Amino acid sequence: MNAPELDHREIAPYDESQFVSRIEEMVKEPGFEHAVRWVLPDVDYTQFVALLRSCRNKREFQVQIMQNFLERLEAHTTSGITTSGMENVNSEKSYTYISNHRDIVLDASFINLSFLRKDMKTSEVAIGDNLLIYDWITHLVKLNGSFIVKRNLPTRQALEAAKQLSNYIHYAISEKNESIWIAQRQGRAKDSSDHTQESVIKMLALGGKGTVADSLKELNIFPVSISYEFDPNDYLKAREYLLKHRDPDFKKSQHDDLFSMETGLLGYKGRVHIAFASCLSSMLETLPADCDKQEVYHRVCHSIDCGIHGGYKIFPINYVSYDRAFDSDMYAERYTTEEADKVTAYIEGQLDKIDVPDMTIQERNFLRTYMYTMYANPLRNKLIAAGYC
Repeated sequence: MNAPELDHREIAPYDESQFVSRIEEMVKEPGFEHAVRWVLPDVDYTQFVALLRSCRNKREFQVQIMQNFLERLEAHTTSGITTSGMENVNSEKSYTYISNHRDIVLDASFINLSFLRKDMKTSEVAIGDNLLIYDWITHLVKLNGSFIVKRNLPTRQALEAAKQLSNYIHYAISEKNESIWIAQRQGRAKDSSDHTQESVIKMLALGGKGTVADSLKELNIFPVSISYEFDPNDYLKAREYLLKHRDPDFKKSQHDDLFSMETGLLGYKGRVHIAFASCLSSMLETLPADCDKQEVYHRVCHSIDCGIHGGYKIFPINYVSYDRAFDSDMYAERYTTEEADKVTAYIEGQLDKIDVPDMTIQERNFLRTYMYTMYANPLRNKLIAAGYC
């Protein structure tokens, strides 16, 4: 495939020739210094900037800056990150990792941290341009190996952007030998019921050569699931759901997006588990030659969902929430009374944070059920996957 760099440059990560100049631009922005001091209150900013200026490529930036930051974040906001299935990843190959989407920033970051710890190559990360509110954010994510997904475009421009994105992803996999990460859907599943959007797979198939199956096979699609014991943004998702219930035209503001990013970064997540399934290329190779492209999309979505749902780590809050959401005692033996009481206290505490004016008792009861369902859905989907995948 030809690689028209000028067509890719506006969405691609920075290459080595841009590193020095982009770092200089970033560190001169007052907003960047403010953000660093806010996230790392004990930082020696002068020393931090000197370390940044010493980075000459993405690997150095990730090892010297991001790995240390993410490990500090892990220590302060989680009870540890565990992994399974990494033996299924061939370090000589490049993959398109597709995962569920819990956190705006950390899903791909924690996956890449797992690679850094094994001295494996990290993936480039898809990030929506709606999050690039300031220039320093654009610089930061592109230095860290992110590529840009254009959002909220008119239909014709959206199709062109999708082709550009797909071509870049195929180029990254086939010619740059870089893995990439992309979420299975646009935006996070507000109720934590994760299902692959067919539009994502259709976008991936726009690039490449041959049939739809050939194009997708070229990408080495690899499902990954990420499980957070606690979702720091759970109450913000519930708040948004209520506001949309009150006003179907409600839309989040840039402030809402920034606050979600901050909350996801710094909020407590409990235990975190990342499960690598297996590459779907062999499945695509077994499809009949005359397989209709719609059937290909369906099978790929189903296989990704099976890989993600089957990899969920189930915690006590998921068992308790399932029984509460569906008025059952099916999993009563999987948790203690003390664990159930802690879940109750946690959910009520999160509901107390929802700052919606004039919330009625009925609305609070509704949101309570919604939040229990949010934590029950990974277990429910794992059960379905066990029976149908």
